[in-house]
Amino acid sequence: METRRLLLAFVLSLAVIAIWYTLFPPAKPKPPEPPAAQSRQAAPAPAPEAPSVPPAAAAVPGQPAPATAVAAAPPVAAAAEEKVTLQSGRTVAVFTNRGAQLLSLMAPEKSDPKSGVLELVRQRTGLDYPYSLYSLAADGLQPSPLNQALFRTERGTDGRSVTFRYSDPLMAAEKTFRFDDRGFLVADVRDVRVSGRADWGLLIGPGVRNPSAEEMKSRYEHRRAVYKAGGDYETVDAGSTFDPVDIPGRSLAWVGIGDTYYLSAVVPQVAVDRAILVPLMVEIGDKGGAAKFLPVPGKDRISSDEKKLPREFVAILRPAGNHMALASYWGAKDYNRLKALPYGLDETIELGTLKPLVVPLLIALHWIHDNIVANYGWAIVLLTILIKLVLLPLTHRSTMSMRKMQDLNPKVQAVRDRYRQKLRDKAGKPNLEAQRKMNEEVMGIYKEAGVNPAGGCLPLLIQMPILFAFYRLLSTAVDLRHAPWLLWIQDLSAYDHYYVLPIIMGVTQLIQVRMGPQAGDPMQRRMFQIMPVAMTFFFLGVPSGLVLYWLTNNVLTIIQLQVYNTLRKREAA
Repeated sequence: METRRLLLAFVLSLAVIAIWYTLFPPAKPKPPEPPAAQSRQAAPAPAPEAPSVPPAAAAVPGQPAPATAVAAAPPVAAAAEEKVTLQSGRTVAVFTNRGAQLLSLMAPEKSDPKSGVLELVRQRTGLDYPYSLYSLAADGLQPSPLNQALFRTERGTDGRSVTFRYSDPLMAAEKTFRFDDRGFLVADVRDVRVSGRADWGLLIGPGVRNPSAEEMKSRYEHRRAVYKAGGDYETVDAGSTFDPVDIPGRSLAWVGIGDTYYLSAVVPQVAVDRAILVPLMVEIGDKGGAAKFLPVPGKDRISSDEKKLPREFVAILRPAGNHMALASYWGAKDYNRLKALPYGLDETIELGTLKPLVVPLLIALHWIHDNIVANYGWAIVLLTILIKLVLLPLTHRSTMSMRKMQDLNPKVQAVRDRYRQKLRDKAGKPNLEAQRKMNEEVMGIYKEAGVNPAGGCLPLLIQMPILFAFYRLLSTAVDLRHAPWLLWIQDLSAYDHYYVLPIIMGVTQLIQVRMGPQAGDPMQRRMFQIMPVAMTFFFLGVPSGLVLYWLTNNVLTIIQLQVYNTLRKREAA
């Protein structure tokens, strides 16, 4: 194949791959098929004003039949609503005895520039809080009347545990919460009974933390449900799910709900019957505040406005008997912390297929930040310099190869001019034999000079995986969330709202191209002149940390080319 076509096709292919993987990430795993009887969307029913006995729910396959009789129990209840606070280190959980629900969980968060802690429980309306009791009937989510009951409180002496008990002639339950030594919040629920019903489940979610309206719309904020069953890690995307997803509990290791940076995951301590993931639409004001959760209509009934609403998952965990024990992780997707746990929760960090490359980069970035400079922006600069030094032998050989090709341009152009009139016949059809002879002569010139025509593309080919790995790292590492660099760049995981950094990057890219060897024919050189403009538009909406990496790489390349050009002039003199 003719050299200019080879290089042109190669450059275009790399550009297409880069833009494609950014705008269209790999397809999400297809969620399991929901049970036929649960194909109707589950809608969160508003909490009742006072405890009441709901009518028996319709039978649903896989769920126990409603109970017909319940034995009376001695009344156990509180006179008024109260809140209970548990603390483990800097993690603080606040419960209410109304339904024994979790109202708040404040966890340490080093990326929060104001308080250093972050609220992980989503504020809500029209839906009860985590660890409330729900069932899933054919017509949607059904809250238990126990969610409005005032439980009697028994606090632990260490401030890290509490037990809630409630009993009356119609219903009863006991819930115990405690922090273990790892900081996990352990929930133990038993002896649940409600007159007329025998099925119940523990509600987890929806979502985690309280993102702003802008974050909810961001393409970098992936809200998903994740679980591990039978040794396989699975993800279910909230934006493409319409029906409840049923996960059998016999092989369930854990299930969680989270976004790009944070996770709420539960690890069953005793066997569960199943976990059911229910998608919900989210209405949230521009100024944040409590979110309103709505049922997702069927795929054929959803309106265009409803399609634009962000979605979250809520999980219902059903016990195998009348006892459930769960150890819950609430917090950031910190790779080192999750990797140290025995459950494989580090798989929830979206490192993709480039994980073998992303993890070393993440470790190196942490080391530079912890030992050299306590600023992730400068840590990215130093890591880029290190990568440039490692790749220096390859870039040197590439530059020398392109210099030789530039020197051979007159000979190559003379061959092309000689064959120009022979490449097509009188009818305008390509003369394949003439093209073959021309390419053989051109390759003979390169071979005689010891030049590889594709040698100049090697550094770009090697840098592309590093670019994608940095893109993945800076898009998922919670350490870089809200991490400042300098001046107006106060969040390396977000794009530059003023577009100054990508424009500077584009200018350095143009300088680099003009300083580099001008090998190839005029069409090929014009293609390289267009690339800086295309790269500038490509980087407008990507994280500032990635732009900083590419900008630093451009500046280092300009310095390298300046050295080569100076030496070349001295040799010529």
